[in-house]
Amino acid sequence: MSTSDTTIENRALTPISAALADFQRGRGDPIALARKAARAAAPGSPELVEARIVEASLLLCSRDVRDFEVAGWVYAQIALFRKNPLQEMHASAIRVAVDGDYALACRIYDRILEAYPVDALALGVAQVFDHYLGNPATMRARSGRALAEWPTEAPDYHAVLAQHAFALQECGEYAQAEALARRALELDPLNLRAHHAVAHVMEMQGRFEEGVRWMGSRSQWWTGAGAASVHLWWHLALYHLELGRPEHALAILDHRLKGDDSLSELVDASALLWRLYLRGIGSERRFAALAASWAPHAEDAHCAFNDLHAMMAFVAARRWDCTARLLAAQERRAERPGANRDMTRLVGLPASRALAAFGRGDYDLADALLRSLPPVAHRIGGSHAQRDVLQLTRAAAAARKFSAPRALRLVA
Repeated sequence: MSTSDTTIENRALTPISAALADFQRGRGDPIALARKAARAAAPGSPELVEARIVEASLLLCSRDVRDFEVAGWVYAQIALFRKNPLQEMHASAIRVAVDGDYALACRIYDRILEAYPVDALALGVAQVFDHYLGNPATMRARSGRALAEWPTEAPDYHAVLAQHAFALQECGEYAQAEALARRALELDPLNLRAHHAVAHVMEMQGRFEEGVRWMGSRSQWWTGAGAASVHLWWHLALYHLELGRPEHALAILDHRLKGDDSLSELVDASALLWRLYLRGIGSERRFAALAASWAPHAEDAHCAFNDLHAMMAFVAARRWDCTARLLAAQERRAERPGANRDMTRLVGLPASRALAAFGRGDYDLADALLRSLPPVAHRIGGSHAQRDVLQLTRAAAAARKFSAPRALRLVA
């Protein structure tokens, strides 16, 4: 699905192109725009097929099992439509992704990009899937090929720059990543993916004070722009935490990481509060509220990355009922086929058990479980900055094995 007709201002676009443009920039609600396009299209028209393909594809970029279920229903409609060859390939990718096979879906997207090198939907969704699979080298190779093919004068060239920048920084190529991300921001200052890439570079290079200044100076471009905007506030909170300012991090949590309780927002809140918990800083009120928001997802067992962050909230709040439900759901999930089975069995379940042991004061077990994680543990998904929480927990467990348990220092 090419976006060669896009412009910076979405009001000038068709709903389908606007959905793709927002997806590329990490802004707004592109799924709602795709649904708007579907409602406006005539029954059986090529526009309806394309709108449903975009809708299903974007739903599959969610880590929420409920969105996957909806994507399955949308695919059932797509299967009945008459499709051109490109749409048939996208439908095939959707079908295998709905079944949980991200890796096969990525191979289909790569075939699409061989035939249609500037297909923005194939590139964007494949990059998301590889991020979830913990495959940064594949991300980098794909976006590098796309960048070589994409016309520099194309209105969405900034989006490919930003995607390649993120892949580069995940592979440790920080200087080039930052240069490309800043170039993307020159072309489109509203591109949240480019802001995100720079934020990661600064985090990984320990440029926390500079990160606070840079993010603050540009907050007008990314504040209030959807889930990715909330995630950028999480990065800013991490900078403050690294600078020894937990009160600033908590202020960001209270004012920016609260809203519709989307899974991405809950993940960010858990990741921040757990880091505070490891430092002996706690807030029973915040822990309890976060655990309550995670409770309906305790038995999802759809994504090991989500499960890990739900466990952080349950342990910090001492919700042992939810802890038990989550572990039991993971055990059941590890027995069923699908892409998430191996990651749950190899990484998600032992890591969740480690967090539970840590919360109960069994630091020997927590340390042992985290040390035993296999070399493929990075394939639980997420970024280096997000997965770093496992190393932080292991270090805290190792330190506490040789000292008396530390009481939480409660923060109002």
